[in-house]
Amino acid sequence: MFRSVTIALASLYVTTTAILIFGIYYVHDVLGVNQWGVIAFVSLILTLVAGSVLANIAIAPLKEHFEHLERFSKETLHELNLPINTISANVQMLRKTHTDEKSLRRLERIETASEMLQERYNELDYLIKKQTEREKIDSFDVGELIDERLRFLRSLYPSVTWELSLEPCTVKLDRIGLGKVIDNLIENGVKYSANSPVITVRTGEHYLSICDQGIGMDEITLMRIYERYYQSDSTMAGYGIGLSLVKRYCDRHHIHLHVASQVGAGTCIKLEFKKGEIDGK
Repeated sequence: MFRSVTIALASLYVTTTAILIFGIYYVHDVLGVNQWGVIAFVSLILTLVAGSVLANIAIAPLKEHFEHLERFSKETLHELNLPINTISANVQMLRKTHTDEKSLRRLERIETASEMLQERYNELDYLIKKQTEREKIDSFDVGELIDERLRFLRSLYPSVTWELSLEPCTVKLDRIGLGKVIDNLIENGVKYSANSPVITVRTGEHYLSICDQGIGMDEITLMRIYERYYQSDSTMAGYGIGLSLVKRYCDRHHIHLHVASQVGAGTCIKLEFKKGEIDGK
């Protein structure tokens, strides 16, 4: 399909150039018009008309492809919601009939896995809607958003020690997107920490920082952390896209992103919100 688009665009370039040359020749030599301003104007009109028609022909296959991909993504996402809800509903029913400790632990693991699937569903839903709709900008307190995310993350990471210092920090941003940023930064901190991770989360008047006491990064790794799919340790779970997503979100909303890390001493990532996003000003 993309080969056809390339051929069509090349044909568009050659055809419009030929029409431009022919238009100049026809107006000057055939019609005998010697006013070059008129010649240029007529040639430009002919070229724009031909270019518009050929451009629509060239872009049509690409447009159809992306419309099909978008439609398929939405339909697939819709179908995913049913099994997730079915799992959650049946877990609640099983809790009423299985009261022994072993069964409850198994049900808790199933429920946690279901919550993880729900989070991935929400993330895909957010990414698809972000491609087709404008982001929803809200005014909210970052500390409240952190509390909301930690209610979910604590169940996933029961071994983590959380050190929180949450001062008021009201921003005007895409709330769902910032929630994904917080999730990514915390998950990275846990993933690259020892068996008993310590995650420190702080907010201030105009910043959010998330720090860990994990393996840290050297200078070479720090230079490549925003590369999509890059992982400093290939044995770790994940796809290496987390910080790439964080960087794009920060760039889009003009948030200053600072990363400080030292091998063996952990990593600290700080987001400084621009003045216009604080208190909705």
